[in-house]
Amino acid sequence: MFLAVAGVMAFAANTASAQEEQSAPAAEEVAAPAEMSAADILNGTGEEIPLHQALKTKFIEGGAGFMSLIIICLIIGLALSIERILYLTFSKSNTKKLLENVEKALEEGGVEAAKDVCRNTRGPVASIFYQGLLRYDQGVDVVEKTVVSYGSVQMSEMENGLSWISLFIAIAPSLGFLGTVIGMINAFDAIQAAGDISPNVVAGGMKIALITTVGGLIVAMILQVFYNYILAKIDGLTIDMEDSSICLIDLLTKHGAKK
Repeated sequence: MFLAVAGVMAFAANTASAQEEQSAPAAEEVAAPAEMSAADILNGTGEEIPLHQALKTKFIEGGAGFMSLIIICLIIGLALSIERILYLTFSKSNTKKLLENVEKALEEGGVEAAKDVCRNTRGPVASIFYQGLLRYDQGVDVVEKTVVSYGSVQMSEMENGLSWISLFIAIAPSLGFLGTVIGMINAFDAIQAAGDISPNVVAGGMKIALITTVGGLIVAMILQVFYNYILAKIDGLTIDMEDSSICLIDLLTKHGAKK
């Protein structure tokens, strides 16, 4: 695709150069305009354009249809990411303190007191402890199996919604590339309608194509950062659950030995 674009632009440049050579004698009779520096060309009138105005202009130039879809992917992806981050943040608990409270409750009030401690503590670790303590009378082996099984359930709850975030990460650049292809098609249609290859004709379609591609890639990169951050928090919580579950089994084994 990019090779085809490069070929079209090179052919347009050669055609424009030939046309300029043919019109050179007539151009000599006309006074040459004042030369503009590169900074003047880039800055236009020299006035500084606000950021929001520049983004609005690029959004319109990229095409309202595809750019709106890309923005929708960004908004929904960010909403899901923020929801997951808040959920995982509130799920984080002081597992060391929880283990100390459970151990103290086992020594003073037995399993029922330990259940009350877990019931009044938020987070997946406390939920796993509670499910394990519910089956303490069936033996430590059953408690261990319960902890492992319910840990998988908590992992699924923490990963809820990540598939949608990854979907938007994939869709956003795909929409950008689709806009690129459509922009190239429009450029070739304009060339066909004009009957001649002109840089102005080619540049219009290529500009739309590049803007949609850039928008899709930027959205994908933003969502990818949030996605990796969420995965890191899930990994941290998983490690806490595994370590705490092992410590709970040890506490229940010691408590059973004392009885």
